[in-house]
Amino acid sequence: MPVEIPDDCLWRIYLCKAKVARKHCELVVMPRRSLASFLSAIPDSVPLSSVLLPGNMAFYGWPFSQCQSISTPLGVQFQSGIRLLDIRLTDVDGRLVAYHGAYPQKTLFQDILISVHDYLTSPEGSRDTIVMSIKQEAPSNVFSQLVHDEIAVGAGGRDMWFFESRIPTLGEVRGKAVLFSRFGNGEGWEGGLNGMGIHPTYWPDSVKSAFEWMCNDTVVRTNDWYHIPSFLSIPEKVALSTSVLEPESMDKKIPVLPITFFSASSFPLAAPQTVSQGFGWPSWGLGVEGVNSRVGKWALHHLRESAKGKENEPRIRGWTFMDYFEEPQNALVPLLIEFNFRARKAGEEGW
Repeated sequence: MPVEIPDDCLWRIYLCKAKVARKHCELVVMPRRSLASFLSAIPDSVPLSSVLLPGNMAFYGWPFSQCQSISTPLGVQFQSGIRLLDIRLTDVDGRLVAYHGAYPQKTLFQDILISVHDYLTSPEGSRDTIVMSIKQEAPSNVFSQLVHDEIAVGAGGRDMWFFESRIPTLGEVRGKAVLFSRFGNGEGWEGGLNGMGIHPTYWPDSVKSAFEWMCNDTVVRTNDWYHIPSFLSIPEKVALSTSVLEPESMDKKIPVLPITFFSASSFPLAAPQTVSQGFGWPSWGLGVEGVNSRVGKWALHHLRESAKGKENEPRIRGWTFMDYFEEPQNALVPLLIEFNFRARKAGEEGW
């Protein structure tokens, strides 16, 4: 858990249980990175497959799929370190509106584009990037064309976007949005599928094990087990979703981009809020610890070992999607961002 310190302190401090004695704790101290512009500190030559980007379901999700707080609109998310957006859209009378399943979020795609453009043209965001995953939530024969057309006339136009079907370097996409298209077949797009950004060739529905697909010369290793049976599956969910971020022995031979979803839900025993935040008082044995807290402990373990100079500490990279990113206590996103500055060696990844 984070230790409360003044906002102008140069450090972030976390408290975690020590291994040497049950009642002892350790302090983990790390630099206070700028959450609003952390990518600006990473060299241009580093590919997006070699950074860790925090992300989330972009909107509120009311009533049954609530997965964010109404106090965290897009502008707040960007300032808080969110760089991946999971956008679900539906064609409503010829206009794209954010939906989650059958429930409208009352946000137009055009308004989303304005928020993204405002951030990417701001002093903080001009050297960062936003990856936008767009998924179709309801049948429509013209959905793909609508996305194409609304991007063209929206804030920033096509110039704001990276549309190539490959994983770019940071230098190529600073101040830009990267399209992650989970829709369409390329019809109506310049270059077809090669002009729809990162486009999965394979995406099975809610399988437990990780699956792989190719984006040009990069292996994309993905875990998206979202339909868990109940909150009792939270420990297994965390184990599977974090394991994708830990590199395998063969990964040095070919570029690998891990993508994982910490989010999950099912009705009625695994609402998004229950899964992400847990309930009760788990530290007292009365309740269930949520995904976000467990992932935070996993991250602290690796960062603590890295700080001790442990050899062979895994290089944690990837794209992570979560619900309620600000819980618990705005602690998780800074931990994930810190991985970008660990386990880098001279001559690797542009450093």
